[in-house]
Order: sequence, then structure tokens, then C-alpha cells
Amino acid sequence: MNRIQLTAISAYESTLRAGSRMVAKLGNDEGMSTIEYAFGSLAAAALAGVLYLVVNGNGVTTAIEKVITDALNNRP
Repeated sequence: MNRIQLTAISAYESTLRAGSRMVAKLGNDEGMSTIEYAFGSLAAAALAGVLYLVVNGNGVTTAIEKVITDALNNRP
């Protein structure tokens, strides 16, 4: 075998060992609620960011100003 083949085989074996370790670790459910909490927090932060961008956009600001102006001028 040449050097490139040996390097490829070594990398493949390392990947298999890492995969085996990952499967062994994922087989245990301890800490799962922490991971779910982290993903929930991440999703909430992403939603908050999107809502912030939407509310601070010109279209929403203009619509809110129109509703307030119409209400103050007693227009339906």
C-alpha cells in the first residue's frame, strides 16, 4: 500500500472509533433535558430576533402609526 492509502485507512478507522464512542455516549439519556432546554432556548432566541426585525421594519411601524393616528382622529 502506498502512503495515501494508509492515510485514508487511518482516517477511516479514526472516524469509526469516534462514531462508536458517540453511539455509546448517545445511548445514555442522562442530561437529555439539558439538551432539550438548550435547543428550546435557542429557538426562543431565534424567534425573538425575527420578531425584533419584523417589528422594527418600516411596514410594521407605518401600520402601527396609522392605527394610532386613526384612533386619535376618531376614524374607523
